[in-house]
Amino acid sequence: MSGEQARRTCEFSLLRYVPDAVRNEYVHIGVILRDEESRRLEVRFTHDWRRVRCLDPEADTALLEGLEGELKARFEAEPEGDLLRKLQESLSLQVQMTDPKAYLAESLPAGMEELMRLYVEPLARTRGVRPSGRTAIQQKMRGAFEHVGVWDLMRKRIAASEYTRPGDPLRIDAGYRPNGVIRMFHAVSLEPGVEMAKVLAFSEAGLRTGVARVEKAELELTAIVEPAAQLGASDEEPDRLAVYRFGVETMEEHRIRVLTTSDLERVAETARRELRV
Repeated sequence: MSGEQARRTCEFSLLRYVPDAVRNEYVHIGVILRDEESRRLEVRFTHDWRRVRCLDPEADTALLEGLEGELKARFEAEPEGDLLRKLQESLSLQVQMTDPKAYLAESLPAGMEELMRLYVEPLARTRGVRPSGRTAIQQKMRGAFEHVGVWDLMRKRIAASEYTRPGDPLRIDAGYRPNGVIRMFHAVSLEPGVEMAKVLAFSEAGLRTGVARVEKAELELTAIVEPAAQLGASDEEPDRLAVYRFGVETMEEHRIRVLTTSDLERVAETARRELRV
């Protein structure tokens, strides 16, 4: 059997971010791919938002990332029916879906990789520019949880206002509840300074009290930061080291567990066991 005959008949749609409908400038941010025979469907968004920010510096990329989880949940809840049409009707004006096109894929995962490479991230492998700061930590955190298969089982962009009070703008990156403890994880970059650390430290008491009241559970809040060496914080750079330590110690004094990106493999493995994946 030839490679072409072995391929599966699929159809795909691209998801576009369109900040200004009048100008109609857009960036592809994701792919929806459906296997016509099994009716299995997958959706994937980019992890690299640089092209979106180039088009729209004020883009809410955290909201866009949260949309991926929302779409996956809808696909799982309603695998049959004219779901693509319903999604096209429900997506916001800033996120649009192209008409489905036929596509032959060796498999759904392989097809997704190829389509992402062709349409969504064609420059990601050639630029050599790496994200930094909080974006880099978020990507590493997501990658670690995805690697062990638990990312889709976790809550994302958890609104602090659910536990504190209306108007609280803080959203915690991710979390899950294995038993009587709710574990939350938030990327905190100490590269630009300690402001982010102080915001999280200020919020901890309200979050802890709210989780106990609303969820009847204990909160374990973890901040993921860069390793000190990555920021040049060492004995040879005492000022940088002092700032780094201040940020870490400020969070720890407020009962926040502080880990670095080097600990993510261990954290993700714990999540895999607790979520029984």
